[in-house]
Amino acid sequence: MTDVSTGKVVVNRVMSLDGFIAGPGDAMDWFGELVTAEAFGEVMTATGAMLIGRRTYEVSKGMAEQETPYEGGALFVLTHEPPDEPDPAVTFLTCGLEEAVATARSAAGGKNLEILGADVAAQCLQHGLVDEILVYIAPVLLGDGVRFSPPSLDRVDLEPFSNTQVGAVTILRFNVRK
Repeated sequence: MTDVSTGKVVVNRVMSLDGFIAGPGDAMDWFGELVTAEAFGEVMTATGAMLIGRRTYEVSKGMAEQETPYEGGALFVLTHEPPDEPDPAVTFLTCGLEEAVATARSAAGGKNLEILGADVAAQCLQHGLVDEILVYIAPVLLGDGVRFSPPSLDRVDLEPFSNTQVGAVTILRFNVRK
C-alpha cells in the first residue's frame, strides 16, 4: 500500500501581477512567453499526480500542441460529465471532491499531488484539503480574465516559507494554516 502521508496537496498557479491565472477567454498565451521550463524542474520532480477540473483540461488540450506534454505522473480530471471520447492519458473522475483528492493522492505514490484550475483549487482550499500553495508571479498585467480565487472563497490563512527568483518570474510558496 502506498504511503500518501509523505506527499503534499499543492495548489500550483502561474499568476499575473494583477491576480489572474488566465486572461480573457481563458487565454494562456502569455504564460509560455514569461515562464520557462527552468522554473518547474524541482516541482515536476516532486509531483506524482495532478488533479484538474474539466475547464482546465479543455483549455490545456488547446495548448498541448504548443507545449511539452505533462510529465508529472498520473493526470486526473474531476468532472460532472466525462467526454464522449476517452483520453487514454487521463483518468476522468465523477466522484466527490474528497474521494477525487484521495484517489489522485494515492496514485501520486508518496509524491505531491498538484491541483490546477481555479474551481477545483478553490473547492480544495474551502474543504481544508490543501497543504501548500505555490505561485509563479509573471511580470505582466492582464487586466481581466480568470482570478486566482473566486470571491466566494472564504478566508484562508497562509504562512510564507519560500520566495525565489527564476529569470523574470518570482516564485512564492506558502503553507496553508489548518
